[in-house]
Amino acid sequence: MAGAGSVLVRQHDVSGYAGVGGWLGLASTLLVLIVSVLVIWLVPDDVQQHGGWPDVFWLTLMRAIDAGTVSGDSGSPVFMFLMLAITVGGIFVVSAFIGVLTAGLEGKIADLRKGRSKVVEHGHTVVLGWSEQVFTVVTELVQANHSKRRSCIAILADKDKVEMEDALRARVGDLGRTVVVCRTGNPLRPADLDLVNLAEARSVMVLPPPAGDADIQVIKILLALGDRSRAKGGPQVVAAVNDSDNLAAAQLAGGPRTQLVGADDLAVRLIVQAHRQSGLSAVCTDLLAFAGTEFYLRSDPTTANQPFGEIARTFDRGVLVGLRTATGRVDLNPAEARIVDATDELIVLADDDSLIHRAPAPLPVVAEAIAPEVRRTADPARTLMIGWNKRAPKIVALLDEFAAPGSHLQVAGPDEVRLGEYDHLTVGTTYCDPTNRVELEGLDVGSYQHVIVLSADARGEQEADARTLLTLLHLRDLGQRLDEPFSIVSEINDEANREIAQVTRADDFVVSEKLISLLLTQLTENRHVAGVFAELLSPDGAEIYLNPATDYLVPGETANFATLAEAARRRGETAIGYRTHGEFHRPPAYGVVLNPAPDAPLTLGPADRVVVLADHSSGGLTDSSQVDAVSSLQTSR
Repeated sequence: MAGAGSVLVRQHDVSGYAGVGGWLGLASTLLVLIVSVLVIWLVPDDVQQHGGWPDVFWLTLMRAIDAGTVSGDSGSPVFMFLMLAITVGGIFVVSAFIGVLTAGLEGKIADLRKGRSKVVEHGHTVVLGWSEQVFTVVTELVQANHSKRRSCIAILADKDKVEMEDALRARVGDLGRTVVVCRTGNPLRPADLDLVNLAEARSVMVLPPPAGDADIQVIKILLALGDRSRAKGGPQVVAAVNDSDNLAAAQLAGGPRTQLVGADDLAVRLIVQAHRQSGLSAVCTDLLAFAGTEFYLRSDPTTANQPFGEIARTFDRGVLVGLRTATGRVDLNPAEARIVDATDELIVLADDDSLIHRAPAPLPVVAEAIAPEVRRTADPARTLMIGWNKRAPKIVALLDEFAAPGSHLQVAGPDEVRLGEYDHLTVGTTYCDPTNRVELEGLDVGSYQHVIVLSADARGEQEADARTLLTLLHLRDLGQRLDEPFSIVSEINDEANREIAQVTRADDFVVSEKLISLLLTQLTENRHVAGVFAELLSPDGAEIYLNPATDYLVPGETANFATLAEAARRRGETAIGYRTHGEFHRPPAYGVVLNPAPDAPLTLGPADRVVVLADHSSGGLTDSSQVDAVSSLQTSR
């Protein structure tokens, strides 16, 4: 409260200076005018001697400002007396006026340094709140706006302006043509929200604070935005909510123009799917980052009344992945025979909008390189989950949805866990300190096909990541000694620790905080593709799968991506890229190649993976009630 009080005092002082300064300025003007008129009236000869009445006004003004000027005067006694009077008056009145102006100016400069001035930009992006996510957000926004002549990001947080600027300078670096403006204020106060000029903003992002009551704070900020986010033509608002139970309340608080993301539910979904198909998080990072491939929507009148499959075969730059109807419905991986309507927009995955290109005829394929179609059945699997946190119950429930009958899950952690009955899984629990080598050896890790390592919520991010890293090192050593192949998927809190953790050779790392930041930034910048991500990340419709390359191409046969795409179409899927086994652990792409050149030679081995969009049936998953991480995106667009 002391900080808030000092701000209020400063605002009161500045307004007081303005009032007093106005009166003193008026008094100073009247003093100069009165003395000048008296000189012209009482001593006209002195007026002529000094050059006329304009010069008298100037002399009077100079003596009011500078008391030393009177020492050089000459004239009649009345003239000298009046000059002395204006000099004395200037000492008390004009000097006070100058002092008030100086104090007011210093106050304004202090306000500028404290970040209390109003942003005058328009069409800018506003970020409300401050956390580790802000660095990812600013980095991505800078990348997204690198081709624009000028763009602006306004950050409002209850933090010192200079500290924010120093942190951004150290963590983000070169901002290119993007201007980042930091303002100190509480996003919960409507008066402080006015500092970032929300009325002229293009979009607003609400960052969850690093606190246990993050959802409450996000909802309060959405309420504080009030009519600013509800008005027609106002800025689009995006926010993340950790607990899915709070999505409905947050949507009610934010209004119809607010798009919400369920952070924990999205993390749960990625962990569960990544444990079955390593590399999923790397694919999602590439799709969500502005430096990688992106989704573009474009109209093409020449595609009207043609089958979707035939159109897809003609793209030699970019990958056609779906359609968006005139009603806003997004259909990813539609049937080949689907006829494209004249009002449909094409959804294309490409490196840049300017690089999308269609060839006049379908691209040639190497038919002999296409592998015979084999339908795989889901076999029972044994999964070991090490650790326990608030997301664990949802992870177990979703694992049960995806598991084949007869599968087993063993939960090993330092805390007592009580679990119920599940439809497809048998579940057992074991006490284990995840950092203790002896206790990990007692888990018989080699008898499992999949291992999931969860981060400890009760500890700080860095400590939790350090403990996870130690657990992964133990597991890597055990795997090498046992010579038993098992996949490892782990949660990591800090993206910087992911590269450090590569030494553990884990199959995949889910950095949910970064993925949420990337998703929020995409929704902020690309309002028109919100429906695409909603469809892609929701439990219904097409999803991302990394399937064995041998399901599509004959191992060792030289083909091209056009051939790989054709093999996927025959399975009712859309190929968008591949992942090479030899690059699994090399940042930044981790072996993932999306939107490759369709005619470049391509040879994939048995350990490589093909990245496809497929529905549940072709992907081998059961279609049932699952965690919905982005349901609010579907209802708000």
